[in-house]
Amino acid sequence: MHWIIHLEGGPRRVNHAAVSVGDKVYSFGGYCTGEDFETTRPIDIHVFHIVTCRWKKLPVSTQSDPDYQCVPYMRYGHTAVAVGEKVYLFGGRNDSEGADNILYCFDTTTLRWSCPQVTGATPPARDGHSLCVVDDNLYVFGGYEQIADCFSNEVHKLDTTTMHWRLLPARGHPARWRDFHSATAVGSKMLIFGGRADQLGPYHSNHEIYPNYVKVFDTVTLRWSEPEVKNRALIEGRRSHSAFAHGGHVYIFGGYNALLEKHYGDMWRLDTEKWEWKQVFPLNPGPCARRRQCACVIRDQVVLFGGTSPCEFGQVGDLSNLMDHSDVYILDFGESY
Repeated sequence: MHWIIHLEGGPRRVNHAAVSVGDKVYSFGGYCTGEDFETTRPIDIHVFHIVTCRWKKLPVSTQSDPDYQCVPYMRYGHTAVAVGEKVYLFGGRNDSEGADNILYCFDTTTLRWSCPQVTGATPPARDGHSLCVVDDNLYVFGGYEQIADCFSNEVHKLDTTTMHWRLLPARGHPARWRDFHSATAVGSKMLIFGGRADQLGPYHSNHEIYPNYVKVFDTVTLRWSEPEVKNRALIEGRRSHSAFAHGGHVYIFGGYNALLEKHYGDMWRLDTEKWEWKQVFPLNPGPCARRRQCACVIRDQVVLFGGTSPCEFGQVGDLSNLMDHSDVYILDFGESY
């Protein structure tokens, strides 16, 4: 495992959403310090080709486009996943429109947006949630609900063949209410790690908790479980990290813990058979400590880009002194070390 490419000059984005389709990574929205967070302009899309290692910004939709009414507004804290050649985007917010709960679909072959007609119990508007795919079904977990003004710990399922939403029953002991966690699909299971929780459960009291345990949701039995994971004490709880699956393992990188006033630049591997954490050290220099970046898997490589870090000369805990990144790193799993 080693870092093979480091590039600068890409889109400077924080709290964006990205997916891989074929040889390309599609990045949607997010923000950069100094931008207008209240804009209602159409969301922007940047495409990275892993073969050419070049970025391309797609044309921004205009009112004359036939799909203009189905183009999401610029946002952050949203999620996106790919099912075949289609990308589904859900949730997120900006400082003008707030959060929304419309499901958007972007076709990577036609480069057009649509708003699929859905039925059932649509999840309330939120941001900071997770979205993952198991057998072409979408699973939304957690996040911060705008109308209820609280954290969520519910699981909503969307069947992409029928476009029907369903609020799933909670069997076992559900994961705690939280936002900016990660949800990673391994087989038929969804693994939840990290995020920001609160001592008052669903309510935000500024008494934050950063859980470092793993919760597992079985999409077949609809039951929650919490495996005993070795070396759990070694990994600190965090939010706004990246998580991805490769070879049956779950990897996490980066993140932030407000209680410790700490940004992370470490990488950990969770063996989902032995249930054991192990810190891994890829060869060659890698990304600096950061949060709110994206990481997408393309075969045996991971494209990691964006996010934000403390400025080199900033004081610890000073979140007004952050630097947004425009870099790209590619991690290669071709060899094991």
